[in-house]
Amino acid sequence: MVVPELDKACATDWRAASKPLDAQTGFEVTEDFERFNQKYDMFNRAVWDEDVRSDRSRKFFESYFTDLAQFRKVEGFQHRDYALRNAAWYIADFTSDLLETTQDRKEGFLDTYTMFREGASRKTEATAEENSADVKRAGKFLGADAIGICEYDERWVYTHNYSRQKLTDKAMDLPEDLTHVVVIVNEMHHQTIQTVPSALSGAATGQGYSRDIISVLSLTQYIRNLGYRAVASLNDTALSIPLAIQAGLGQYGRHGLLITPEFGPRVRIAKIFTDLPLIPDQPIDFGVTETCNHCRRCSDGCPVKAIPDDAPKFETHDGISHLKGVKKWTINARQCFTFWANQGTDCSICIRVCPYNKDFSKRFNRLLRWMLSNRWRRLALWLDVKLKYGERKTAGWWWRRAADG
Repeated sequence: MVVPELDKACATDWRAASKPLDAQTGFEVTEDFERFNQKYDMFNRAVWDEDVRSDRSRKFFESYFTDLAQFRKVEGFQHRDYALRNAAWYIADFTSDLLETTQDRKEGFLDTYTMFREGASRKTEATAEENSADVKRAGKFLGADAIGICEYDERWVYTHNYSRQKLTDKAMDLPEDLTHVVVIVNEMHHQTIQTVPSALSGAATGQGYSRDIISVLSLTQYIRNLGYRAVASLNDTALSIPLAIQAGLGQYGRHGLLITPEFGPRVRIAKIFTDLPLIPDQPIDFGVTETCNHCRRCSDGCPVKAIPDDAPKFETHDGISHLKGVKKWTINARQCFTFWANQGTDCSICIRVCPYNKDFSKRFNRLLRWMLSNRWRRLALWLDVKLKYGERKTAGWWWRRAADG
């Protein structure tokens, strides 16, 4: 099989050097930075790369068609667990499959969404300040748990889209003159995540994505109804985490995930690229970097040791599946995905054990979050272990709890 080479001319961009905002987000970007080609995402490599593709990875993807899932007698991997997981994924899967065979668009995962009505021909006369407040208000009403705004940053946009139908690159179809990104996050169900690793816990992932889709499509249509262009995106088109950090929604964690003040790392992200005049939010700092410097819950808890236990660095594990020229904690994506494939569902152990993964509607948990932001950090981490936060619950516990309301 011949796979097209990465277009270096497109990958390296003189505009990709560090920007003033990086001092606030904590990004350290060098002149060696290269934008990412979606073809090298680990899920896409499982389709075309003989070094990653395997019988287990094929069965992993097939398991989302319930009759092809391999049910087991062990709790968390039984028929009802896969049935719920795949039901939670239904909206995400249905919308991504809708145009894949007819138009070569896997929307939400490889391509932006196109399922919109025409917007208004007249543009709103509101100010950028009014638009920003209205977009956040509308987004919350339409289902988003948290919303932030940042300026468009071409560094995080992929050099190419990818076609799984043809196993080739596709030209990036995102307009280059859009000015802002509206980033939304939706919470993943806390109790379900407590059963990781299990097929049941994958229902929290699917539910998070499905909620993202409803809110991002609705909010995109709202912006189009204001007379401006808006492009809805889920996992496709651009790296979501850097944009979410720039939009003031959270900070970067050792496990390579966004950590939010409201839900910790237990979120799924969607984004809207638009030319609607808006006011960017400021990045936030609530002590995550300092906490992750001390904490090793995720790296210690990872069964395949895919999460680094040392300081952030520029070096990567598997060069083609990681950003180059950015200093950060980088997980070994290949080891991580191999574990997913071997167990037959996605894994979120790093989310489950994270000290920020708590129900912050409870006062004591809010106290622990406050302690993580200051000199009481080490005590908060000790209490996290002592009080057995992050310990795995059984799927049976979840089903009984769900039945009791």
